[in-house]
Amino acid sequence: MRFTSLIIELIRARPRLVVWLVVLLQAALWLLIPVLLYRSPPGDLATVLAYGREYQVGTELGPPLAFWLADIAFRAAGNHLFGVYLLAQLCAVATFWTLFLLARAVVGGQQAVLAVLLTMTVVAFSSPGVEFGPLVLARPLWALLLLHSWKLIGQNRRNAWFAWSIEAGLLLLTTSAAIGLLALVAGFALATARGRRMLMSFDPLFALLVIVVLALPYIVWLIRADTLVLPNWPALADLSGRALHWAGLLGGLLFAIAGIVILIALNSGWFSRNPEEAPIIFRPPVDPLARDFVYFFAIGPALAASLISGLFDLDRVVGGVGIALLMSGLATIVAAGDLIPLRRQRVLRSVWAAAILAPAVAVIATTLFLPWTGSGEVATSLPATAIAYFFDDSFERRTNQRLRAVSGDAQLATLITLSPTRPHLFLAATPERTPWLNFAKFKETGGVVVWRALDTAGTPPAEIARQFPGLVPEVPRAFEWLVNGRQPLLRIGWAIVRPRAP
Repeated sequence: MRFTSLIIELIRARPRLVVWLVVLLQAALWLLIPVLLYRSPPGDLATVLAYGREYQVGTELGPPLAFWLADIAFRAAGNHLFGVYLLAQLCAVATFWTLFLLARAVVGGQQAVLAVLLTMTVVAFSSPGVEFGPLVLARPLWALLLLHSWKLIGQNRRNAWFAWSIEAGLLLLTTSAAIGLLALVAGFALATARGRRMLMSFDPLFALLVIVVLALPYIVWLIRADTLVLPNWPALADLSGRALHWAGLLGGLLFAIAGIVILIALNSGWFSRNPEEAPIIFRPPVDPLARDFVYFFAIGPALAASLISGLFDLDRVVGGVGIALLMSGLATIVAAGDLIPLRRQRVLRSVWAAAILAPAVAVIATTLFLPWTGSGEVATSLPATAIAYFFDDSFERRTNQRLRAVSGDAQLATLITLSPTRPHLFLAATPERTPWLNFAKFKETGGVVVWRALDTAGTPPAEIARQFPGLVPEVPRAFEWLVNGRQPLLRIGWAIVRPRAP
């Protein structure tokens, strides 16, 4: 007798319910972990909030939308990081649901569920998704743009133009990679007969007008800041090294989809003894243009982004791994055929669950056990709240004024900007990165200068002493980590720059 699990029956009968269940469970997982384990924001999230607090039209970090939304979410949650963590997971939910709608339009609802399940195993959608910023916000916008691009090109639905133009404009306000992504969409439309026919109307002109209106403030800032310049092309002698770097980036992308590869191998019929007993997930025949659409946007962004990053020696893939691999799960399902047998159901469920939970287990193990090895500190274990409160309160007690600015060690200074008074960040080593403050304004408003203390006297590093002559260090303040382990206490040296009298 053929055995079909309840999950398979749910995929067949209630595909939308399955998608909502798994997506919300993953979002809940990555909402609880940072709230329970992180005492300081992960990655560059503190910097995102420090820049978002200024509401600049543009900065050296790129377009402003993600920074503005991060600050709004932070303030809405009562100056608590929970708001930003929640915003990041809302982006994840929107990304997967939009991907499901796109996949359903291409391969039907049943196989669309499989596409979402496979995409969820991509590493970029696990712990890195907690670090809200341009790379996270761009994912749902890119998914929406692809969905409405298919409605325009493949289904000839002219009412999708307005939504497409809004999404394109917001994408330009989110990531610097938006121009390249829009170029890929335009290239695919021009390369297909239906796409060219779709462009032969006034609708694209109106869409272009909406995009320009949305992105105009940032475009003006780019022109005034004189940042519209191409990076330097590599010398011929450097091309071999850049090629190796590109290969490394491609290897990283392949590693990120390791979960998909493992699931494909386990579901193959090579080692199956009773292939006829496997339940089948059916789909109607796929439109050839839809097949080309999926393959193009599964391969094109990954190759283009990794090639640009390798050519110009960038640290990571342009636009982020989440953008580059968003269509990888759907491309796998399209390539699998109209009938997809699900062999070894229990093994597949176990491996899928392991791929989803492994990053969470790694985060928990790193947070709780790495401090006992003494091999390095866990950045998310810094007591951000205690640090921010101490220096905020100390400055107000000494000067009878609220803290307005903080400088010194960049990592520590960005954490202090999360205090209730939300002081301005001033990067004294690279003042051009924080154009809202300079040395003259910092001395006028006063502030706190912090650094990692290497002795009991709290002597400032030579660079900080040179930047702030006459600095009088206070007694260093020691803070405990979330898990002390074998690590010494975190000692922070600090000094107050008193505000000038009016």
